[in-house]
Amino acid sequence: MAVRLLALTAVLLVAGCGTTAAPADQRTGPKIVATTSWEAGFAKAAGASDVTVIVPRSVLHAPDYDPKPSDLKAVADADYVLYAPFEAFAPKITDAAGSRARKVEVALDNSRDKVKAEVTRLGELFGTQDAARKWIEGFDAEYAKLSAEVKAKWPGGQRPKVVAQMFVGYAADLAGAELLGVYGPEPVTPSQLAELRTKAPQFVFENSHMSTGTVLPDAGAEQVDLVNYPGEDNDLLSVYRANARTISDALA
Repeated sequence: MAVRLLALTAVLLVAGCGTTAAPADQRTGPKIVATTSWEAGFAKAAGASDVTVIVPRSVLHAPDYDPKPSDLKAVADADYVLYAPFEAFAPKITDAAGSRARKVEVALDNSRDKVKAEVTRLGELFGTQDAARKWIEGFDAEYAKLSAEVKAKWPGGQRPKVVAQMFVGYAADLAGAELLGVYGPEPVTPSQLAELRTKAPQFVFENSHMSTGTVLPDAGAEQVDLVNYPGEDNDLLSVYRANARTISDALA
């Protein structure tokens, strides 16, 4: 990684990419660089309007991403660089680019209360508190609506029983499901499989971004592949809408 960063820095300097960013009074808000659309979704929810995403959506596992010269250019001009603790390349390329951007670790958790807490924190950091509060109001209303729609699909009106990959456990709350247990993010061991089977779940909520295949083969549980990352519009609410549709289809 160190050799790669030195090479990237050299390319940045030769290409003249150290251009000074536009003055702050000519922007509509802070200039944000986010490693993935997940961090970008939090930034947009918090009120940021100038957000650049580094890792393409085609890369499902961000820590495996190999930075490009354009990424150094992006962080060199940024006010904030948002990344997750497991995305170690982000602070490294920020330092390699000589950027004065503030490096901010984002708590990537789509649980309802944790999302609101993180959006509030980022709004205060960016100076966009009003926009963050407005988004949270809309989020609460949309979450309640989606949750009611999923619960209306409960088979026989009975609360479904699920196990979930730990990063999509929040979807059990969205569905009003009984969460019997969680697994991952490491591959499930034989002993863990045996324990999960004894819980007799009806559904397995799997993380499509870290999937290793069928989690409980021959257990009679339907696997439901869910998402954590927003689409190209970096709309965090799209994650809940997409998962609500997927779960509703599975329950029906």
